Amino acid sequence: MKISKDEVEKIAHLARLEIDDSEKEKMAGQLSNILQYIDKLGNVDVDGVKSFSGAAFMNNVLRQDVLEPSPGPDVTLANAPCRDGDFYTVPTIVK
Repeated sequence: MKISKDEVEKIAHLARLEIDDSEKEKMAGQLSNILQYIDKLGNVDVDGVKSFSGAAFMNNVLRQDVLEPSPGPDVTLANAPCRDGDFYTVPTIVK
């Protein structure tokens, strides 16, 4: 599949990227190569291959929830860079 320069512009707009004209040509070529490779993967014979949903064979390891007492603010805030009593102090972000 061939990607045009216009399609690269649309993709860049959707991704909120600024791309100059020389990069658009290069990007169109690279995206076309990627899509050609994906098309090749569609032709691979997978008859008899068991399908998997992921690369790893794992099951969720769950544990029982056990109610434990809180260690308290002195322990939980021990490594806080700044604190005000029993609270974290963080820089103001919104003015």
